This record gives sequence, C-alpha cells and structure tokens, in this order.
Amino acid sequence: MKFSKKSLGQNFLIDKNIIRKIVDLDKVEGKHVIEIGPGKGALTDQILKKKPKTLLIIEKDFELEKNLKEKYKTLKFVKTFNEDILKFDIEKICNKNSIIFGNLPYNISSQILVKIIKFKKWPPKFNSLIFMFQKELGNKIVSRFPSKNYGRLSILSNYRLKVLKKFNITANCFFPKPKVSSMIIHFKPKLNTFKIKQLSSLELITNILFSNKRKMINKNIKKILNYRKIISVTKLDMSLRPSEIKPEIYYKITELFEKN
Repeated sequence: MKFSKKSLGQNFLIDKNIIRKIVDLDKVEGKHVIEIGPGKGALTDQILKKKPKTLLIIEKDFELEKNLKEKYKTLKFVKTFNEDILKFDIEKICNKNSIIFGNLPYNISSQILVKIIKFKKWPPKFNSLIFMFQKELGNKIVSRFPSKNYGRLSILSNYRLKVLKKFNITANCFFPKPKVSSMIIHFKPKLNTFKIKQLSSLELITNILFSNKRKMINKNIKKILNYRKIISVTKLDMSLRPSEIKPEIYYKITELFEKN
C-alpha cells in the first residue's frame, strides 16, 4: 500500500458516500472532465461510472500517476499528466463546458483557486468548478461582506465565481486522517460589471490594503493612488479598515489603478 506524502499534502478520500455526493453535484455524462490531484483514483472511479466524454487527470506524484495510467490504459478517452498543477497550463487543456474536480492539497489549495480565477479568457471554457478545501479556508472563500471571514480570498473569488453549493466533510472520511475538517465548494463562472483588465491588479490592491488588516487604510492607500482621486470616485472613508470595505469598492479602486 502506498503511504501518503506529507510534502504533497496527501490525504486520500475514502468515504464512498461523500465521493458519490461530490460527483453528483453536476451532470458528468457526456461532458469533458478535468481532475486535479486524483491520488489513488477514488473520485476518478466514480467520475468514470458517470460516463464522461473525456477525462484529463493531473497528478504531481510520479508513482500515483504511473499507477493511474496503468489502471485506465484501456480507456482511450482518459489521459493522465504527471505535472505540478501550479506550473501546468490547465487553461490550455480545458474543453468547452468542462467540469473541473479537485481534492486539493491543503497547502496549495488557495494558489490553485487563484490560478484558475486568473484564466486569461473569461468567461472560461469550464462551466463548473468543484473543489475541496480545508474548512477554515473554505469559510474565507465563501464569506460575504460584512463577516469575520471576509477578506482577500472572498473579494478575489467573488469577482469571477458564484458559489452554488457547499458542504463540510469530517476528518474520518480520509486516510490518513487529517487534523482538520474539509469543505466542498461548487462554483460557476460569472461575469462582473466592473472591467478589471488583469486580475493580478486586484490581487495587488487587496495585498497592499490587507497587509495591515487591523489598521485604517489611509496610509496604505497612498501606495496605490492619489487618495483624493479615490475619494472623489468612491466616496471612501479613509478611517475604515480593509475588512470594512465592500468588494465593489475594491473593484472600483482596481479600475482606477489600471487607468493610471
């Protein structure tokens, strides 16, 4: 039996009911499917039962990818990639109306989400994103303004993604058992009325303003733009803290930043 690698954040999902519940979040039959981090293929097997048109699997662990390639070698519509998802061009392999599944390694899950939010072409070719996160991180992603978990990740996610459904998964559903609970989030891409050219600009703005999240924004805002210009357009109160500002204001500030 292959043991998990801590360096790759491996915790294998073994609860068959949860696996079915995840795959049933969307209609897989006849669709193009991408799976990130399949591990030993528990979720993969369930996806295949639903008869996808194609299945592309991205697995960083060489041994696991080799085993999966052998396991599914008779299925011509299944292709495996032994790649690091953070370096791999997933946008390039996306087919129209794809579903992307991912039981993501906890240590890089937010980076993977941001990578997908930053796809060059939007709306993207995928139309469904079903990801697993550590519960604490999941709460930050789905949080709405105003709430204690509201912050950078929810501002970025909310710009391009709509949350359809979420549910928690206990540590008992995995081997080895992690020390934390998990959360499944089902996203759909959405269009925003704000016209931000580069998502990296929004990333930069939120990074700067949330670098001192307990302090008023009046000092950090000067690193971005002439704050009088920001006030004239947004009527923003400079005594606010970053978590007290609506997402729409961040999008407006980013638009101004890109124009300048």
